[in-house]
Amino acid sequence: MTRYNYNGKEPLLIAVEDITEKQKNLIFENKSFCMYPWIHLHAFPTGDAYPCCNSDMSGKIGNTQKQSLEEIWNSDEMRDIRLKMLAGKEVNACRRCYEQEDNGFFSLRLSANKHFAHHIDLVENTKEDGYLDEMKLIYWDIRFSNLCNLRCRSCGHFFSSNWYDDQAKVIEAENGSGWDKAWKKGNKRINFAGRTENDIWEQLEPQIDNIEQVYFAGGEPLIMEEHYRLLHELLRRGRTDVRLIYNTNFSQLNYKKTNVLELWKEFSNVSVGASLDAMGQHAEYIRKGTNWNQVERNREEMLKVCPQVDFYISPTLSILNVEHIVKFHLDWVSRGFIKPQDLNVNILQDPPYYRIDALPFQYKVDVQELYLEHIKWLQPLDKLNRATTGFESAIKFMMADDKTNLLPQFKTKTDQLDKIRGENILDAIPELGLLYE
Repeated sequence: MTRYNYNGKEPLLIAVEDITEKQKNLIFENKSFCMYPWIHLHAFPTGDAYPCCNSDMSGKIGNTQKQSLEEIWNSDEMRDIRLKMLAGKEVNACRRCYEQEDNGFFSLRLSANKHFAHHIDLVENTKEDGYLDEMKLIYWDIRFSNLCNLRCRSCGHFFSSNWYDDQAKVIEAENGSGWDKAWKKGNKRINFAGRTENDIWEQLEPQIDNIEQVYFAGGEPLIMEEHYRLLHELLRRGRTDVRLIYNTNFSQLNYKKTNVLELWKEFSNVSVGASLDAMGQHAEYIRKGTNWNQVERNREEMLKVCPQVDFYISPTLSILNVEHIVKFHLDWVSRGFIKPQDLNVNILQDPPYYRIDALPFQYKVDVQELYLEHIKWLQPLDKLNRATTGFESAIKFMMADDKTNLLPQFKTKTDQLDKIRGENILDAIPELGLLYE
């Protein structure tokens, strides 16, 4: 059996010999080209729209609270992105993918070309000014709202309704008394991406027959009405072939009278990436509101009800879990919750003060030794080469730059939130004591 190459660029659903030389150049040689601007657009719960979820925040292409999806599809910014990609020019919005690729990670850009190159003919419809007549949303990733039940350290109110009160207190702490009231006046607890609560759903519904893949994230998708509405509609239309991909905090599997595991059983291709950064007290500190015992019970239930569903942990690697992630990985493998390969490292790039390249040099050396030892155990067992590549790339990313100038900000931000939440980082993550000596 051929070993699956997680870092392989070859398209999955079209043979290379069926692609023209011009198309091959776009997919394999062009360092800027990405399929997403021809099949997809992304919107945050704030309405801010981007070419994809990995885009730099400066790369906005419109706002779904003010514009329709059709208007954004051919906005000046989106047309400019298409033309730059076709010309092989770097796109500012795509800097995160470029940085990931430079450090050996398999970026979202590469993934887009690998999984959607069978739609490469759509590129031929691009007009000289970057305009596309037809909006065909084949890949969905629009965050309906910021509804969430956790307050993760690396998150904020834009993506978590549960962050609302903490955000107001942070604003007050940074700007003085009264600023929290002004902030609350201009911000709602729950944000919806559309011009009205149901606007995005009403615009997307006619696109359902075009869907090949949906990425559910949040907020927290497993507590969102729109998530269940879409799954029920897909089942009604017999579209059990649609690939469902999740980024979920995996804290809650029941919504009203529906257990999501019963729905997942009906679909042929479901991948659940649990955004779990750590276990035990580490997990409950990093992702505030987590009940770790419940998370473990959820995994046990999932193994019983739908063991065929692809499940992996998708940790966000930051200063907060840079050492602990190895213990967590080993623990869940030893308990049969995951296979060694079922870990997908997401390197944190923002907020910058949590980046692992901000660590002191000797701390980095110690983490590097820890990872190299872990890789020795992991590599022979990693059939996808996914987890192995993640740890190798994390080392490269961590050692490539010196951002220790961010450490004072890390401490300030951490202490600030600790006071608001009545916590102490060294009680939850004692190994970080070295940063405070």
